[in-house]
Amino acid sequence: MASSSAEHIAGHPEPAQPPGTVVEPKQLRRAVIAAGVGSALEYYDFYIYGLASAVIFGPLFFSGLGSDSAALLGALGTYAVGFCARPVGGVIFGAVGDRYGRKAVLMSTVTLMGVASFLVGCLPTYDSIGVAAPILLVCLRVMQGLGAGAEQASAITLVSEFAPPERRGMFASLPYIGIQAGTLLGAGVFAILGATNEDLLLDWLWRLPFLASAVLIVVAVVIRLHMQESPAFKAMESESELVKNPIREVLRESRPNVLRAIGLRMAENGNSSVYLTLVVAFVAGIEAYDGNGALGSEAVAIGAAIAAVTVVLFGRLSDRIGRVRMYRVGTIIQLVFALPGFYLISLGHAWLVLAVVGFGFGVAVQAVTGPHCALLPELFGASRRLTGVAMSREISAVLAGGFAPLLGAVLLSATDWAWWSIGAYSALFALISLLTTFVTPETRGRDLLNTEDAR
Repeated sequence: MASSSAEHIAGHPEPAQPPGTVVEPKQLRRAVIAAGVGSALEYYDFYIYGLASAVIFGPLFFSGLGSDSAALLGALGTYAVGFCARPVGGVIFGAVGDRYGRKAVLMSTVTLMGVASFLVGCLPTYDSIGVAAPILLVCLRVMQGLGAGAEQASAITLVSEFAPPERRGMFASLPYIGIQAGTLLGAGVFAILGATNEDLLLDWLWRLPFLASAVLIVVAVVIRLHMQESPAFKAMESESELVKNPIREVLRESRPNVLRAIGLRMAENGNSSVYLTLVVAFVAGIEAYDGNGALGSEAVAIGAAIAAVTVVLFGRLSDRIGRVRMYRVGTIIQLVFALPGFYLISLGHAWLVLAVVGFGFGVAVQAVTGPHCALLPELFGASRRLTGVAMSREISAVLAGGFAPLLGAVLLSATDWAWWSIGAYSALFALISLLTTFVTPETRGRDLLNTEDAR
């Protein structure tokens, strides 16, 4: 099983399906649906929390900090705390997935995330219980982060191990339709709520999106109960090739690819957070958009709707031209668009906000998200794959995703809401990932039964 793997580049013939990985189409469909539903719940939960952090949690949970800007930073700080918990959850659940199977992890993570989100909707506010309110909010955010730490890593790993090599990029990107569906649902809910009376919203309406997580939990758990374990894991299990300590294996054998994956994720995760969360706060601070509280959510909803289509197209394109080449093109698009895009938002025209977020998130970010779905699992050997993917994804989630809104808010405050500060911030994420592509091996078509990392 540990045979060497020839790396494939664009234009070379695709390999045949490796022995032992041929699966029935029905099993592949179930894996994609199970992964997609959990992804929808994860990003619905995280998106509604991100939006609530930008516009609601400040006055409700952090009013004791005094000023509006301090309350906003406090609320965005809890958003970052969830991302800090993700690497811990990623390492723990990733190791469990490499030892006991992908299915066990996917059942655990979706339950933990959903329960935490539901309980956020039940929390009393600062006016009711004082400082205990933000403390409880932080605790539930940590629970969300622990569950989310291996959710998406498990989803793309599971589907990649089911998918035929010649179409792995396309199939691995399909769960991201669930991500966009969750984002679209969260944005749509908050767009509706944002158009209602502000006093009513801050009184009790904000709770409804969190309480609705209960429905998604039930649906996700029922679907995942009927999915199969991945062929690669079953093959390792039958041949007694499971490792006792996947974490140690990753730290000893996979550090170069962990660092590569972290660098690649800057453009994907960092700029996702910029467009999905920081833009909402940026727009809210521009006087020309006063009275249009739903604009940020509407823009994100448009971006997510576009992304649900483009992420699969870019995933499929990576099957044709290679993962690294597709990733490089995506980072260049982000780099070129960053400063002009945020300048256009600063002009005060609502339609420009919709257009910039629609292209920035729906096209530029998805141009790297599509190939990343298969690229990360292909970088790591089968016996430590989920641990490696989860560890690299979630460390980068802290660096790029969790602190992106918080540091971005600090930059905006320090520059008196200057458009170029957020544009330069977005460009920096893209530049880091662009440089990383030049030290990343091409992995398209790699045999996922291989227990060695891509070199």
